[in-house]
Amino acid sequence: MTRHIAIYVRVSSKKQDTKSQEPDLKQWATAFADDIPVKWYRDQQSGKTMNRPGWNRLETAVDAGRVSTVVVWRLDRLGRTASGLTALFDKLVGRSINLVSIKDGVDLSTPAGRLIANVLASVAAYENEVRAERIIAGQSVAKANGKRWGGSKPGRQLKVADEQIAIIHRMCREGASKSAMARATGLSRPTVYAVLEKNE
Repeated sequence: MTRHIAIYVRVSSKKQDTKSQEPDLKQWATAFADDIPVKWYRDQQSGKTMNRPGWNRLETAVDAGRVSTVVVWRLDRLGRTASGLTALFDKLVGRSINLVSIKDGVDLSTPAGRLIANVLASVAAYENEVRAERIIAGQSVAKANGKRWGGSKPGRQLKVADEQIAIIHRMCREGASKSAMARATGLSRPTVYAVLEKNE
């Protein structure tokens, strides 16, 4: 059976694209794939779960022994839970399948690479928890300001606190959806759009 190199790309939502990831992955494939076939797997879904269509197809290929190496741009593209990532690392090592993370400099074929991979998995999980805490903090700020923006009359000038603006822009940079920004700040989605458009 001919095994292939599996290149996996993921973004968190359908409003995002993989353009930032693909150049480095294509360059890696050109430099290291040699004559080994390369197959791309893609997802537009949150990394909080490993149950994703593209990833499920890749994992089926792994289980069938059709994959020699899994290549990702960064480990957080695989997922954001430490338990899910460490279980994946163990599975790949047990099947003699290498994992390469370009930006993290991870290569599971070496003991140092396996150590780094597990440390970074914990970091990814930590960042996910911190992000959730920031969202909750944003909601608290909105409530503390006593402001409600839902159902306002058309044309009404809405006052948005500096803290809310900062949260919106930070979440935008992190790739969060407009709905998530609205929930985090207590603002309506039209107001979120207005804040982003005003500061473009």
